[in-house]
Amino acid sequence: MRAMVLDGLRQPLKLREVPKPILGKGQLLIEVHACGVCRTDLHIIDGDLPNPKLPLIPGHQVVGTVIEVGDDVTSAKVGERRGIPWLWSCCGQCHYCLAGRENLCDHALYTGYHIDGGFAEYCVAAERFSFPIPEAYPDEQAAPLLCAGLIGYRALKMVGDAKSIGFYGFGAAAHILTQVACYQGIEVYAFTKPGDSAGQNFAKTLGAVWAGDSDKPSPKPLDAAIIFAPVGELVPSALTAVDKGGTIVCAGIHMSDIPSFPYKMLWNERVLRSVANLTRDDGKEFLALAPKVPVKTAVTLYPLEKTNQALSDLRHGLFSGAGVVVVNHGG
Repeated sequence: MRAMVLDGLRQPLKLREVPKPILGKGQLLIEVHACGVCRTDLHIIDGDLPNPKLPLIPGHQVVGTVIEVGDDVTSAKVGERRGIPWLWSCCGQCHYCLAGRENLCDHALYTGYHIDGGFAEYCVAAERFSFPIPEAYPDEQAAPLLCAGLIGYRALKMVGDAKSIGFYGFGAAAHILTQVACYQGIEVYAFTKPGDSAGQNFAKTLGAVWAGDSDKPSPKPLDAAIIFAPVGELVPSALTAVDKGGTIVCAGIHMSDIPSFPYKMLWNERVLRSVANLTRDDGKEFLALAPKVPVKTAVTLYPLEKTNQALSDLRHGLFSGAGVVVVNHGG
């Protein structure tokens, strides 16, 4: 099969012919149709996340068709569309897993990090950790739901009953979560890179009541803030934007160092927390909710051989919404 392979850190991916993956028990062979690009892919390539499998096929927002099932598969069927998210599997036995917190499992495996991912014609999914794709979504529209959507949704749940939320960084996750928040009656305030008028206008078209530069004060005290951009300097900014008792959620898997700030910014029972990964329950809840909103993903499409271009465009903020690699088999 054709695949985009990472041979070493901080190197471009290389288009290669590699063996098609072999199934194990409880696994599915997926013919990949589309795979979203994510900032976590950049963190893996850049070496910000430790010890990836090398060589590696990245990509963890995978949509495709089941073409073969392994032993002990109980529900997935050949011909069914399935999505593969960031969490590929967990141990199921540690105290985190037994408490329903499988997103914190010390023995978890992640797609496109420990296990070859979706920048390829085929990949393998663990049946129990893959999701049927709602019929309303074509492949390329569904792909961003599997990380930007799922982990963003988990972050949104962490703000409780907030009625006004600031989103810092307006990329794939924020453009999905704005639609969900508006559906739930929440006011969204979009904080973008300074001077990003296109991003601010995009946020307003999705329902944000206000959009402006991230280095400017919020127009009103907010109930909560979610930081999608991997920029530690935004934490003090968000702390000054939220009202007493407000929650700030850091939604990225990696962030630059948070600068020191005076305690009075955290005082009055403000909460600063992170979100890690996702659970299968998050996936089931969000994929049931998305068609009701309905969430519409704005996507820029790239062929498999242009995956490096997709990652570069993501790094430099050259598209709105989400970038998606589309795999044409035999092309």
